[in-house]
Amino acid sequence: MTISRRDALTGTLAGGAIALGGGPAALAASAAPAAPTDWKRGLDNQRIADLGDGRFLNPLLSGDRPDPAILKDGVDYYMTFSSFDSYPGITIWHSRDLINWQPRKAALRKNIGSVWAVSLEKHDGRYFLYIPVKAEPNSIFVSHADNIDGPWSDPIDLKLHDHIDPCHAVGEDGSRWLFLSGGDRIRLSDDGLSTIGAVEHVYDPWHYPDTWDVEGFSPEGPKIHRHGGWFYMLTAVGGTAGPPTGHMVIAARSRSIHGPWEQHPGNPLVRTTSLDERWWSRGHASLVEAPDKSWWAVYHGYENGLWTLGRQTLLDPVEWTADGWFRMKGGDLSQPLSKPRGGQALPHGMALSDDFRELKLGAKWNFFRPSPDEASRARVADGALMLKGRGKAPEDSSPLLLIAGDPSYEFQCDIEIAPGGTAGLILFYDDKLYCGLGFDEARFVTHQYGMERGRPANSYGRRLTMKVTNHHHIIAYHLSGDGGRTWQRFDRGMEVSGYHHNVRGGFLMLRPGLYAAGPGEARFRNFRFRAL
Repeated sequence: MTISRRDALTGTLAGGAIALGGGPAALAASAAPAAPTDWKRGLDNQRIADLGDGRFLNPLLSGDRPDPAILKDGVDYYMTFSSFDSYPGITIWHSRDLINWQPRKAALRKNIGSVWAVSLEKHDGRYFLYIPVKAEPNSIFVSHADNIDGPWSDPIDLKLHDHIDPCHAVGEDGSRWLFLSGGDRIRLSDDGLSTIGAVEHVYDPWHYPDTWDVEGFSPEGPKIHRHGGWFYMLTAVGGTAGPPTGHMVIAARSRSIHGPWEQHPGNPLVRTTSLDERWWSRGHASLVEAPDKSWWAVYHGYENGLWTLGRQTLLDPVEWTADGWFRMKGGDLSQPLSKPRGGQALPHGMALSDDFRELKLGAKWNFFRPSPDEASRARVADGALMLKGRGKAPEDSSPLLLIAGDPSYEFQCDIEIAPGGTAGLILFYDDKLYCGLGFDEARFVTHQYGMERGRPANSYGRRLTMKVTNHHHIIAYHLSGDGGRTWQRFDRGMEVSGYHHNVRGGFLMLRPGLYAAGPGEARFRNFRFRAL
């Protein structure tokens, strides 16, 4: 089986108006009434799911947290996501109640390619990550650790060049397997660090009617769960982006890990059926048991009209039925839902503001497509980030980026450049699509559509405070020469609603960040972020 949807990484996808297709997906009305007008607010005024009254409102984790891989480990839950070209990558998040999550550490520091949907597992007391990458060639790696915080081993290449989205599974006979895209699998060695034999095809996924608007069949993201004497396989079909009605969750089951697999009679279990729904392109689901023994599904989706935020993590209640199947109960996830009971609520999320007393690479900041020595460019000293310049512009400078999960926000920073250097603040999708404002000693440089657009005169010299406001895709820049006490609006506005996957490809999000180019080090102080 060859790669399907993610071949789109090599091309450009076009967005457009979508006609709706019908379908049998059951949208059960289990959502709690009286939806709030807004989310509860946390650090830096960022929205959080926990409403504080026994309910939560999706997204579970906002911003680009796609392809969630979740692990229940006693009273602890760990979850991670596709990190693509961001390094350190595969940041692992921790929860004890399924609702409130904290980032811990990044498991992957060596750039092995663009990281797609991983499998996070624990077997015989050891943690495993099975990591598919877009590289030359594409492949799947495995890394292991005795502690969830690492150290994680150097990735081992399993040389699986034609598949994505691995899922580790253990059979009723103790055999270990990797289930793969396209309904395929391969046997793993007893230690899980190598493969045995050849890839084999074991499952033909359920197919939707040809009248539905989808991106493509693209069966991917298999997740295997054992429950009540059955093995259940959840699969995503329909394509991860493109038409909002495309991505969906289907399921099958078998008494044996070796099949045969029986299709769920209610397929698809999750699918967006209307452009009016809050969440689009919902899919790539896993099942997990909560502290109170209730069951839930985690998957991702795009927020209506906000492709720029990437695919966000969603939580959907699950009901097991008398015939041994299950169904999702959260409907379109636009309403608050009752939280699972029990567990311990950890302080949720993290502040994106940074005083640079320490360098939080991986947990907060990531380099884009870094070279092997990229981390050596960054250091902190006297409450400042010192970032050595690289390249000439954001496209070749490997900028430092954050994940922001709110539709509107502003961020600002005191910036001082070295003689001959350039630095600034950006909104960055990838090295071909970004916008922002930089400056050198004599001139500003405006970036738009991934290119330089103008170089007006700079009267501030080598030090200034810069603020970027993203108000529902309308971008404004403000400058200050007195540390932010007074501001002057920069005469260049932008609109960025098209800076997303359906235009550019790549499965990424538009991320706030900073860059330094040219000679010397740029000094960044007092980075402040606030959701609006």
